[in-house]
Formats: sequence, structure tokens, C-alpha cells
Amino acid sequence: MVLIDTQLTAGQVLHAFDRDVPYLFLGAAFITVGFVSIGYCALRRRFDALLIWMAIFAGLYGIRLWLQAHIIGIDLASSFVIGRLRGTISYLVPVPAFMFFREAGFLGHGRKITALAYTINAIFLCIFAAAMLVGPLPVFDRANGVVVTIALCILLFRSIGSKATHDHDFAVVRIGVLCFVLLALVDNLVDVKWLPSHIEPYGFAVLLGCLGYVAARRTLKRDIELGDIQQELELARRIQLSILPGAFPASVSFRVAARYVPMTSVAGDLYDFLVADGSQAALLISDVSGHGVPAALIASMVKMAAISQRALATHPAQLLAGMNAALCGNTQGQYVTAACVHLDADSRSLRYAAAGHPAMLMLRNGAVTEISENGLLLAATELATYSEITLPLQPGDRFMLYTDGLVEARNAQGILLGEDALSAAFLATAALAPDQAADHMITTAEHWAKSQDDDLTVLICDYLADRGHAPHDEA
Repeated sequence: MVLIDTQLTAGQVLHAFDRDVPYLFLGAAFITVGFVSIGYCALRRRFDALLIWMAIFAGLYGIRLWLQAHIIGIDLASSFVIGRLRGTISYLVPVPAFMFFREAGFLGHGRKITALAYTINAIFLCIFAAAMLVGPLPVFDRANGVVVTIALCILLFRSIGSKATHDHDFAVVRIGVLCFVLLALVDNLVDVKWLPSHIEPYGFAVLLGCLGYVAARRTLKRDIELGDIQQELELARRIQLSILPGAFPASVSFRVAARYVPMTSVAGDLYDFLVADGSQAALLISDVSGHGVPAALIASMVKMAAISQRALATHPAQLLAGMNAALCGNTQGQYVTAACVHLDADSRSLRYAAAGHPAMLMLRNGAVTEISENGLLLAATELATYSEITLPLQPGDRFMLYTDGLVEARNAQGILLGEDALSAAFLATAALAPDQAADHMITTAEHWAKSQDDDLTVLICDYLADRGHAPHDEA
């Protein structure tokens, strides 16, 4: 007798497994889709309601297919929790389903649609809670069937009547929605003996296939667009680099080195050598607020404004005033800081003026001094005025102009590099050549910072002790 029971049980298991293979496979596929969607959102670190609801919908749908499989009923028939879930999970699946269709726009928009969706979901949740408490009852099945049928009919009519037919992606998804809704209606309303016990899962598979197609198509399109953008940014980077001057010309009086490290492909920092000959040097540095392409476009305008005022380079305050007049009203709310220094070897003097820019540093006789003569930011107001300071030059003087990306570099604890550390780093360059000194300043900021959050630009200028000293080319 025991042998007969064992053979019968084995046969039942085999028969149940044969019947359940398609649904077990589909269930695994749907659950995988759910995990992939959640993982994608986690990688993007961005909450996407459509993906989240689709993940929950697909996951619950897959779990329902597993729980309602006959093989699960045989293996876990004695489990009270599994038994309750097998009979009640069908009441829970529609909740994320209708939230997904609402987010996707298939139910329409507006307060009435939102209220309807929440009302339907409240009914499903109440049915699920009641069934979990007292167990599945025929009345719950009938109520669930009526609500599901009404909701699916609403979804069907909304999908057919949508005006977004010109959208290829929407049209593809709508095919999947229609397949799912129609097969779900057949499952709920029609008892067709020659069909499989459940055909709705196949409709859901078609829906997920359509969604996958649209997702893949959009990903490919986004990759192509991203490639085009990268090419355009690379071209913009080359163009921007072309507006920066090359090496400072050979000079018997000055050695100048520049370093420019943008945060992204293009940046809002700018420097220029407005005058560069054997006895004079006029250096300009500027920093546009913001980052990326908008700042780079404004930086090109700053370059043009500086060129237009080049004749005033011997008087930095007048040059900045002229640049301000040219930029006002043309920068779309972006502001510009700038500093200009003119060094004259014949008179052994310098003139310096700035517009909201960090102070210039001077290294003389083993000590670092700030040189500051600031006015308003450029492009802030046409009424801005600027003044300049005049100082004597001494052989061996070293000067540094820089943008605030250096002094505002932050470490992992959020602490700024600060002016004191910057001055100490500048002091440490006393024995270095200008190009090595510029590298040292950039390296100091990069080593301090957790990540580069701003553009970095440095200009180092040495006033030579001997006018007859042979010049060295600097990068």
C-alpha cells in the first residue's frame, strides 16, 4: 500500500511539474526583470517611479506564478503562510500594476484619474488584508474579479483612445498593454477548455517584451546622442584651448608659466598675455561663475572683451572697466571675476587691479604677501568702477595669479585648502623654476581635494634679477 502511494505521489509530482514548467520559467523571468529594474535604479542613484512600480509589478507577478504552481502546492502544502499567500496574492498584484499604468500615462492624467487609481488600489488592499485574516473566500474572488474586470476595461479603452499614436515607443508599449489586458480579460471572463489554465502570463510576457524593446531602443538612442555630445565637447575643448595663449615669448625680463586644468571638458577659467615683450608683461586671469559649456561660452566672450581693450593693458583698472562695459547685459546672469597685472621692467614697477578675484600673491625675500585691489565683479553693473595699485619691482620677485578652484579645494572632511596653506605651498616654490612652481601649486590642490570640484588655473611670473640674463622658454 505504501508503494502504491509513493508511485502515485511521484506521478502527481511529475504531472504537476509538466504543467507548471512554462509558468515557473515565466515567473523566474518576471522576478529577474524586477531585480534588474531595481538594480538599475540603484546604479543611477535616482528614484524612477515608473521603473520602481514596474519592478514591483513584475516581481509580484512572478511570485504569484510560482506560488500558484501545482508543484509548490505539493511541496509546501503544510505551510500556513504559503497557503494563505497562494490564495491571496492575486488580490495584491493589481496594486503595483495600476500604479505602473498610471505612471506610464495609460490611465490618463488629472486628479480624477489619480483618485480613481487610489480608490481601486484601496479596494484591492482591503480584499488582500481581509483574505489574509480569514482566508480566501468565494466572495473575495468575485469582488476581485469584478474590480479587475472594470479596471482592465478602463485601461483598454484608455489605451485605444490615446492620442499619442504618433509616438513610436508609446505605440509599441500599447501593443503589449493591449495583449496583456485582452488575455487578462479572457482569463477573468471566459472559460475556454482548449486553452491553457492561465493565458494572462503570456500577455504579461508580451508586455515586458515591448517594454524591453522600448528600453533597449531608447538606450541605443541615448548612447548615440551621448557619443555625438562627447564629440561636440571634444571639439569645444580644442576650440577653447586654441583661444588660450601658447608659451610666454622669450623675454630678458620675465619668465611666465601657466597651468590650466578644467573640471570638465570645457571650463569658465581663462588667462591671457595681453602684453609680452622684453620689457613689459601684462597678464590677465578670469573665472566665470558656473561650469561646463555655459561658462565656456562666457569665457570666450571675456576673451573678446579683453582683446578689445588690449590698448589699455598698461592701466589694468581702465582695462577692467572697458571689459565690464563690453560684458554687461550679455552674460545671461553669469558673473565674471578677473585680475590684471602690468609689469614694467624699465620703470621697475607693477600696476594691479581686480574685479572680485582672489588676491595676487607675491613671493619676495622668503616671504609671501597678498596684493589686493578689488572692485565689483564684471558684468554685474555698468556703474562699476575700478582702481589700481602701483608697487615697485625688485629683482627675484615672483607673482602668482590663480582662480578660486585652488584655495577652495576640499578634502574628504570638507575642509578648504585655504589661503594659509596656499601661501605656504607658494613659499615652497622659491627654489623652483616657474613651470615647476606652477605644477607644484596644481599638485598641491589635487592632492588635498577629494575630487576636483572646480577649474584650476595658475599663472606664475618671475621678474629676473639681470636684464641681460639669457631667457628660458617656459610652458
